[in-house]
Amino acid sequence: MDDEIARAANAKKGSPFLNTDQAAHYVGLSRRTLEKMRTAGGGPRFRKHGRYVRYHIDDLDAWSAEHGKTSTSEPDRERPARPENGGARR
Repeated sequence: MDDEIARAANAKKGSPFLNTDQAAHYVGLSRRTLEKMRTAGGGPRFRKHGRYVRYHIDDLDAWSAEHGKTSTSEPDRERPARPENGGARR
């Protein structure tokens, strides 16, 4: 974990692209949460470099800024609608 933290901290000095572990640490979420957001939507923009998922630091910063609030009573942004049957196929 310390290696991932160090790599994330140094990423801005070198490549602006972070892998999922680094990006999760950067925005303070778990790796699994980012993976779920990639599937369901609503997460930060990501890119595919071949078979590898990469997050650009600018995209992470923009996503975080879009979710800024000034009060805990502010409603959350709309999430993508789920199918009424929960996605089950008939």
